[in-house]
Amino acid sequence: MPSRLAELFQYRELIKNLVARDLKVRYRHSVLGFLWCLGNPLLMTLVFTVVFTVLLRSNIPKFPVFLLCALLPWNFFSTAVVGAINSVVGNEALINKVYFPREILPIAVVLSNLVNFLLASVVLFGMLLVFRTPLTLALLFLPLVIIVQVAFTLGVSFFLASVNVFFRDTAIIMEALLLAWFFLTPVFYPIEVLPQHYTLLGLDLDVRRLMYIVNPMASLAASYRDVLYSGVLPGLDFFARTAVTAFAVLALGYLFFVRTSRAFGEAM
Repeated sequence: MPSRLAELFQYRELIKNLVARDLKVRYRHSVLGFLWCLGNPLLMTLVFTVVFTVLLRSNIPKFPVFLLCALLPWNFFSTAVVGAINSVVGNEALINKVYFPREILPIAVVLSNLVNFLLASVVLFGMLLVFRTPLTLALLFLPLVIIVQVAFTLGVSFFLASVNVFFRDTAIIMEALLLAWFFLTPVFYPIEVLPQHYTLLGLDLDVRRLMYIVNPMASLAASYRDVLYSGVLPGLDFFARTAVTAFAVLALGYLFFVRTSRAFGEAM
């Protein structure tokens, strides 16, 4: 593993070039170019705000801020995962011609989406100013939350990119699963709307706690909201569990990718 990571460091220029290529291809021939990083979250915020504050009469204070704190991280996660799924298959010609660590491909996709996420965060901070949401010292914790999300996103991306080489239905299946995952993550609703307890087969389940345990994106959304929306630090034990889960997913996903990458040439 240390030698593999050292090799990745040696190919850092290739990662940088692939990230730049992904960003250029994404906005090629578009009139607004990188401004879509700002326009897309603004349009989505407008739609959700109309639905949940005008039509459904949500009582959530500063709803656009509440929404963006979770929507932007979710968009980062979902677009990175969808892009990473085809990162290996889509570069079949490159893989068969040149040697390089194959994990560079999903890494580049995740990092390019991270750049988009950081650019789109300009909209979020603009909303914080518009709605006069106080910025506290808890904001210094934000980079740690982003690092943990990047780790989790990379782990999922490694696993799915590898599986897609052998089972090309992965992308289609994940489209449906990500949609379900989105609604099961408290993005446009507070977790308090879920029942505290639910009885299933005679077992009394703590629904909210279970949501955080089985859904790391719910924990990350809560951490973003704590830091940006509420201006407080996430519970350290709560965030530590989220971080451990994220880095465990990263380690397992990376090991799975490295093991299966030896057969990529034959599978494609």
